[in-house]
Amino acid sequence: MARRRATGSLPAVSPAARHALLFAAQFFAFGVVLPFLPAVLADGGLSPEEVGLVLAAGAAVRLVAGPLGGRLADALGRPPLVLAACAALSALAAAGYLVAAGLGAMLLVHVLLSAAMAPIVPLSDALAVAAARRHDFDYGRSRAAGSVAFILGSLAAGQAVAAAGTGAAVWLISAGLLASAGAALLLPRAAEAPTGRPGLAGLLGPLRLPALRWLLPVSALIQGSHALYYGFGTLHWQAAGLSPAVIGALWATGVVAEVALFVWGRGVVARLGPVGLCLVAAGAGAFRWGATALTTDPLLLFPLQVLHAASFAAQHLAAMAVLGRAVPANEAATAQTLHAALGVGAAMGLLTLGCGPLYAWAGGGAFWAMAGLCVLAVPAVLGLRGALRARPSPAGR
Repeated sequence: MARRRATGSLPAVSPAARHALLFAAQFFAFGVVLPFLPAVLADGGLSPEEVGLVLAAGAAVRLVAGPLGGRLADALGRPPLVLAACAALSALAAAGYLVAAGLGAMLLVHVLLSAAMAPIVPLSDALAVAAARRHDFDYGRSRAAGSVAFILGSLAAGQAVAAAGTGAAVWLISAGLLASAGAALLLPRAAEAPTGRPGLAGLLGPLRLPALRWLLPVSALIQGSHALYYGFGTLHWQAAGLSPAVIGALWATGVVAEVALFVWGRGVVARLGPVGLCLVAAGAGAFRWGATALTTDPLLLFPLQVLHAASFAAQHLAAMAVLGRAVPANEAATAQTLHAALGVGAAMGLLTLGCGPLYAWAGGGAFWAMAGLCVLAVPAVLGLRGALRARPSPAGR
């Protein structure tokens, strides 16, 4: 027996660590995509207008491909396998940037990449939420690995691009996505549970659940309120005279606060519940954006950035809790991808589009509109509370 322990297999890796590895691998890739993909497209011969067209096409494709990927995962009853296939296809598609040139080729590569990548995060969330309930670990701590890896991916890509050009970013994206495929195959197995709902009925089936129907506008308003910050926050602070170092530190403060809630917030999440978290997110967002409209003083902006833990991370954890509680297990992947597409992606895209002219007209005062979105979310949160109280958890049954 002693010899078997000495020469046997490696110690088992916990389910929490496996999901943390999956989040870390995919968000490492996303940490390269977000800041450096526009530069990759520009180096492929695209003008600024063409870069915008390609990115917009990818965003539109993701809104459709995400729910389709989730539906396929539920229909087959093999979400980890579908996730691994999407990640591997994404890695292959990303490599296409190395050989593509011109608008047509770059558009084709980006559309393929966007379609394959769209289900990755929501499928990972669906699997992690279910596994956390099944194996009794903290979803937030596993998800925090993704936030940390996002920062590391951005830093690594910056150094690599400076040394070897934008092609290095492409290699890092592909490597992160390939690692995601491998991590998905290492996830603990769960019972297969095909839904049996064919076609469009299966794709839209989770929308019959009142809790999901209320969650969509809650997430759209609260998460969508970040559109101006993501798209124009840096420009606003630059115009106010803040240095790049200060602006970078402000962004980093928000991410660190987000990670802190993910890692140490399990008790807070348990006490507040999903409805309490949504109300905290809405209130924090209203205060954060209203104050950001009034000041560009770094001494005030840094504590405001700490509220990112509430306005973003608390709402994300609330959404995961609602989806884990209200959605049957055999529709979890479809529900997650619908929420990602309709509750976050579509809202963020439309609001980002509207924030351009709004910021051009109102400058920093445009943040008042973002605060208003958070206030408007409160009635929807109360509707969500009623939906969650109205019936027991299908997932629990």
